[in-house]
Amino acid sequence: MSEIKEVSHMERRSAFCINCHRETACMPRKVKINQSVRDKSYTFEITTFVCSECGREIGFPGLMDYNIKEMDEQYRKAEEIITVEDIERLMKLYSIGKAPLSLALGFGEVTITRYLAGQVPSKEYSDIMLHALASASYMKELLDQNREKIGETAYKKAYTAATQLENLYVAVPVELLAVIAYIFSALHEVTPLTTKLFCGKCGTLMGGESGTSHMGNTYYYYKCGNAKRHGKAHCDLKAIRKEPLERFVVDTAIKVIFSDEIIERLIDLVMEAQQQENTRLPVLKEQLRDTEKRLANLLEAIEQGILTPTTKQRLDELEARKEALNTSILEEELKKPVLTREWMRFWFEKFRKGDVGSTEHQRQIIDTFVNSVYVFDDRVVLNFNFTDDAKTVTREEVLGSSAVDNAPPKQEPLT
Repeated sequence: MSEIKEVSHMERRSAFCINCHRETACMPRKVKINQSVRDKSYTFEITTFVCSECGREIGFPGLMDYNIKEMDEQYRKAEEIITVEDIERLMKLYSIGKAPLSLALGFGEVTITRYLAGQVPSKEYSDIMLHALASASYMKELLDQNREKIGETAYKKAYTAATQLENLYVAVPVELLAVIAYIFSALHEVTPLTTKLFCGKCGTLMGGESGTSHMGNTYYYYKCGNAKRHGKAHCDLKAIRKEPLERFVVDTAIKVIFSDEIIERLIDLVMEAQQQENTRLPVLKEQLRDTEKRLANLLEAIEQGILTPTTKQRLDELEARKEALNTSILEEELKKPVLTREWMRFWFEKFRKGDVGSTEHQRQIIDTFVNSVYVFDDRVVLNFNFTDDAKTVTREEVLGSSAVDNAPPKQEPLT
């Protein structure tokens, strides 16, 4: 028997009900169904619409395609199978096309093309792609193993991209922005919110405590340290629930730090800094463009019948110069890897779409981006880090800022 529950986030609509013989309102519901995929049983959650008066199921154009997509996503998540979006990211990260990527990974030439069209990869092939997505070093190994299959041009382009990705730490100026430095590094030691959470009334650090309800459930709170040690007579700020507050801080940080506008601004800053740091690379690229233009003009002259020993000699010289410039550019990029906009967007997006329900993810965001949090009776004030040497914002600075005077309308409390 199917388990049914109402879906509140989907839009209700009107449609003709063949049972009621008229147009009625219908509402979405989620239905759990059992289905076998590759000889294994799965429970999928799909969307249906039912008449609000008689409860009969009503179909809509496109609903079947929507449910097929939902089931595909659920299956991939259950089996940890790579998504189409991640395969596309794999191609962009390593600057490689569908056929060369297939061959580089050791697959058939059209395998990636089929996967991009929706075919679900095997677990074995999926793991290879996920490993390549997560490790540039592994991708370089695959490229070396299949170098002859993919061709020299595709190999050099992808290998350069993999090397740049492998050396991201070197490419980003640490002093430019602590935010950028964090995105391209792996943090393992994190600081909890308790070191950044302050009472808005007295400025004292807030600490954690727990309480048990009459039903035996344990709840966790943050409470002003002054009130905790000396009682309400010294500070009467109410305790605030731990999980809702941390989730609010993380959600707000993501909205502020990882808005599209801020991300593009940060990318622009890094791109500008890279151009200023490497003065030789732009010159080499300009020389390459000039050489390619001269080659094109010379080839056009040859096509028109102008072919002399001097023309042939000049053609050989230009081709040799082009090859030398390409080699110099490659060597320069390997010395000082250059981040592309696509790489930076990928890493920002990956971080922005992290699991906000994960305690580890929450603590990483709080530790890196949040300078301090001040809790008042009617509002919470967040201060963010935008440099790597930012000092903790004081209560006096918070009270003297426009963040308090221009606070938004009071919202539902987090407690």
